[in-house]
Amino acid sequence: EVQLVESGGGLVQPGGSLRLSCALSGFTLGDRAIAWFRRAPGKEREGVSFIRPIDDTIVYAESVKGRFTISTNSAMNTVYLQMNNLKPEDTAVYYCAAGIGGWVEAWYAHWGQGTQVTVSS
Repeated sequence: EVQLVESGGGLVQPGGSLRLSCALSGFTLGDRAIAWFRRAPGKEREGVSFIRPIDDTIVYAESVKGRFTISTNSAMNTVYLQMNNLKPEDTAVYYCAAGIGGWVEAWYAHWGQGTQVTVSS
């Protein structure tokens, strides 16, 4: 059974950092693209970053470029999202998803349950 489990969310002050983790089971990290999406209050879910190990593709949304870093640990079958210099507008529920890559949600067949990130002073 394919499962994705996010962790690492929480409350942080503006300018602070958090690292989200997405633990994968039921498939090997290299077989799929893994993306991070987020849904802010009152907004639609949007893509944040994705990584596709098979062709070394890494893409970031413009809003997080230079502040967020996506990475993998193959031994742990885990994908991380390091978030630095967080802003209040980064407040959202963050989801990881497994699929073929890109920003289209329908291209991701498996999703985690989400983890809340709140940036506030």
